Amino acid sequence: MNPSLDRALQACANEPIHLSGAIQPHGYLITCQLPDWTIRHVSANVESLLGATPEDMLRHSLREFLTDDLIQAIAETIGFGEPGAPPQRAAVGNIGPMAHLCDISVHVADGLVHIEIEPQPRSAGERSPTVVAQTMIARVAASEDIDDFNQRVAEQVRLLTGYDRVMVYRFRHDDSGEVVAESRESALPAYLGLRYPASDIPVQARQLYLRNRIRVIPDATYVPVPILPDRDSRGAPLDLGQMALRSVSPVHLEYLANMGVVASMSISITSGGRLWGLIACHHRTARRVPPGVRAAADLFGLFVSMRVASREQQHAISLEEGARSVRDTLALRLDNAADPRLALQGELDLLNRALDSDGVGLSQGGHWYSAGRAPDEERLPGLLEWLRRSNTGTGPVSTERAVDWSEGEADGLAGVLALPLDLARDEWLFFFRCEEIEDVRWAGRPDEPFVVSEDGEKIGPRASFGAWHETVRGSSVPWSDADRRVASRLHMMLRERYRRSALHSEIGDLRARRTRLDVREQRERLLQLSELLEGLVHVSPQEAAQLSDRINKLENELQSLIGTVSVAND
Repeated sequence: MNPSLDRALQACANEPIHLSGAIQPHGYLITCQLPDWTIRHVSANVESLLGATPEDMLRHSLREFLTDDLIQAIAETIGFGEPGAPPQRAAVGNIGPMAHLCDISVHVADGLVHIEIEPQPRSAGERSPTVVAQTMIARVAASEDIDDFNQRVAEQVRLLTGYDRVMVYRFRHDDSGEVVAESRESALPAYLGLRYPASDIPVQARQLYLRNRIRVIPDATYVPVPILPDRDSRGAPLDLGQMALRSVSPVHLEYLANMGVVASMSISITSGGRLWGLIACHHRTARRVPPGVRAAADLFGLFVSMRVASREQQHAISLEEGARSVRDTLALRLDNAADPRLALQGELDLLNRALDSDGVGLSQGGHWYSAGRAPDEERLPGLLEWLRRSNTGTGPVSTERAVDWSEGEADGLAGVLALPLDLARDEWLFFFRCEEIEDVRWAGRPDEPFVVSEDGEKIGPRASFGAWHETVRGSSVPWSDADRRVASRLHMMLRERYRRSALHSEIGDLRARRTRLDVREQRERLLQLSELLEGLVHVSPQEAAQLSDRINKLENELQSLIGTVSVAND
């Protein structure tokens, strides 16, 4: 990688965007400490709303500036909330000498109550956010097809907010993103199907999207408003990660400008505690989104997240049910086999159905067995070398890249998931996936995510978003968490059968050894009887016949024991 680009990427990844120390100018911030509502921080623009300077407000009680009914509403809201939760709407009321109609949101973080105030234009009224969200949900809920559902989601959010463009943007396994649905003004170029590199939305930005489900920038040309003081009582900068008014990164503002976007909004789509994607909204001019509309969009976003999570959960359940059926059948067959370990060689076709794979291979006793789409035996050394490099211990190992385990062409295969069966013997079970050949349309070159100055000290976002085509080969569909859970359960079952096979072998060895000892003991007794018989010259015919009969019985027992030893040794 270019050293300048490497430094730029690292600088972007390390930018403390949650510690910006400023807010956007369309609102105001007052931070208090309970129980006496002592004001600890205010935004520098607060005088234009309350008629008091920041110096006049700091270390005074909030009761001197807001009415008791508003403070009571704020107190009730934080009483129902949890520390660390996103801001919640607390009240709509008149504030300051000019009685500005304002929307008030509040959240608690780091022991402080953060109150965000946004003046609102006077209007005839506002529909209930819950009613609006219910109407939107009803219009998309009946859609079972994922593409149709995503498209309806984009259309409903655009209808609600009036943005020029609304996209459903999904994060891929490698953190790049793809526009999977779009509703836009006809004059705008289409972004549907375009892919964006992971660096466009760095790690810390994705973390903030999890903390705060909805983010709005009414005017990306704004001048940030500082928070006074910019440090808390311990001297640390305020964590603004949950604030709706937080001033965003200058790099992001420049990125929007390069796209021709002046106003934006994003709604997080989450599944299983991770960021699945975003509903991204863009507008070519400044655009305010009232808090009531944002609340409706937030509720709608929660529904979309639940549908996405439900769909992924249903897929995982279906995968597990199919795998359980295969696992139970395989366990029964192995339990009925004389040697479960060796019987596994004949069950590869069944194993190929245990996981969503194209083929399966078994390395056992220095031999290679396979079914479905699997590499030739000559690829086995490369597979084993990859496993040694991975150094993963005793659990499953996986990759979706052919380059990890194969030099050159891999017969159209790429993904591998390996289960260790016996590390001492280098015995492994492999599942394979074919490579996925993609014709990717990137929004600009993915290897040029930043504009970097010659000295590498200054970075800026890329200015080109034209479609750039790339054919991607050598990678399969990645192994999902559900795939790994299924593989882990199969691995546990197979390891248990391997232990039983080893135990049966040990028991067989012990039985053979015991039989050999019995043969040796009987032989010694027989010799002793023969010697005794030869030494007895004065015995009656009847006694001689009894001794002869006894010797014959011992000989028969000896022959039977010798036959048992032969079978055990076979």
